[in-house]
Amino acid sequence: MPLTITFRCPPEWADILPRPLPAAKGLPEWLKEMPANAKSALIGEEVRTVKQCPPFLDAMGSGWLMPLMADIEVKDGHFSWDWDLPPTRFEQLHRSPLGLHVSAQATGSPLAQDGEAYLKFSNFWAVEAPEGFSILFSHPANRPDLPFQTLTGLVDADHFTHGLTHFPAVWKDQAFSGKLPKGTPVAHIWLVPRAVEAAFGTLTDGDACRFEETLEILSSAPGGYRKKFRAKKR
Repeated sequence: MPLTITFRCPPEWADILPRPLPAAKGLPEWLKEMPANAKSALIGEEVRTVKQCPPFLDAMGSGWLMPLMADIEVKDGHFSWDWDLPPTRFEQLHRSPLGLHVSAQATGSPLAQDGEAYLKFSNFWAVEAPEGFSILFSHPANRPDLPFQTLTGLVDADHFTHGLTHFPAVWKDQAFSGKLPKGTPVAHIWLVPRAVEAAFGTLTDGDACRFEETLEILSSAPGGYRKKFRAKKR
């Protein structure tokens, strides 16, 4: 049976908030427009670009993207917005699409960099995972083009089913000026099973044969992984 992840929001905001999006439907324009092949100055030959790399694409297209709740204007290091949400029954729920962290919270870690702003993207969707699964929240996969870096966290969302997880981030592009549009992906989420154990072995007997066959498939022609091993996507 397929697993189900459930997103819930205040009913008064159901038609206002942008919804989490299957990541396969939120691929960036640069990926769609980039060439499949390019000339390498280093080796003097044409090579296949990451557009033809299934693991690269599948990382970007799996899971769900959590959206920015409202348009954010950025100018001279200041962040502002004009967003008027209607009242909701939940009186303790704040209504700001963006919050701040103080830089001291990163003291002693490589995250502490002078001049960088520490943000918290607000999320108004409570996320429920299937029993036995946690949810990994991280920066949108392979998206260094975004002017921020979302930090990575893991939430036991099969227990924490009706709370809100917000997304801390470091604002990286100090020269950015303009609008960060509503719906911009600010976090990427994946289901992670908790009950996983490791086993170790050696490539002998039948495993050795399968290993050699796999090497042959991958070396004989481009696209071996995609044609023989990649799971069918729904």
